[in-house]
Amino acid sequence: MAGAGVYSHALVRGIPESLAAGALRREGSGEGSDVNTASAREEHRLYVQALRDRSLVVTELPADEAYPDCVFVEDTAVVCGGTALIARPGAPSRRGEVTAIKKVLSDLGLNIVEMTDETAALDGGDILFTGKEFFVGLSARTNQRGAEILADVFKDYAVSKVSVSGALHLKSFCTMAGPELIAIGSSDQAQKTLMNMQEMSEHRYEKLTLPDDEAANCVYLNIPNKGHVLLHRTAEEFPDSAKEFGKLKDYLLIPVRNTELAKVDGGLTCCSILFNKTV
Repeated sequence: MAGAGVYSHALVRGIPESLAAGALRREGSGEGSDVNTASAREEHRLYVQALRDRSLVVTELPADEAYPDCVFVEDTAVVCGGTALIARPGAPSRRGEVTAIKKVLSDLGLNIVEMTDETAALDGGDILFTGKEFFVGLSARTNQRGAEILADVFKDYAVSKVSVSGALHLKSFCTMAGPELIAIGSSDQAQKTLMNMQEMSEHRYEKLTLPDDEAANCVYLNIPNKGHVLLHRTAEEFPDSAKEFGKLKDYLLIPVRNTELAKVDGGLTCCSILFNKTV
């Protein structure tokens, strides 16, 4: 059985020049906000360095100009317990991204399962693994069939489905911030979603409520001999939420700026596939 935040490896991908003009945006998201590609790459470099500094083995794929959103690798696969489910992204323009991801995960020795059902849609950004169970956000990018396939692949864990509206993905406002701690935004939609999750689960989780939904997208790492590590958005971006993160005791807190990719709906978790490889 896996655990929340227990990772040894990370897969990341570079930012293409095509991102600024070609990346997908939710309607009404980032309007009038142009992505500064150079700044985005520097923010991404520091993000990747933060993962390396925590002793993760990082595999970095080059950007592919044919896929403006390719930096958001999280959406292309779900990895747990040595098995990689190759996703079928909800946006048709992104489905070609999975080819390179499938190859590198296979080369790393993971058991590959492909989602071939053409009626299925699943983005990794809608998949929250708590270490004990999966929650799948049913969103504009992930559907019922995609959730059913995930449940069939990861039979050792309960899989619960929750509706997502007002955000791109479930993890746009809800991620793990500790072994049994869920970071959740304070919007009505976020709080309602968490309530539904708690009602469906046999497990009890603590919650860290953050004033800003975007700030609830953070990266928790539980690294042997290094303790609790949390990558979170900076105080310059979300001062009130940064104060809440600062209340966490016995954590190494690493502020990571994500201003540019946020303009095209990117969060911190979006930019990596994290997994534990024991062999």
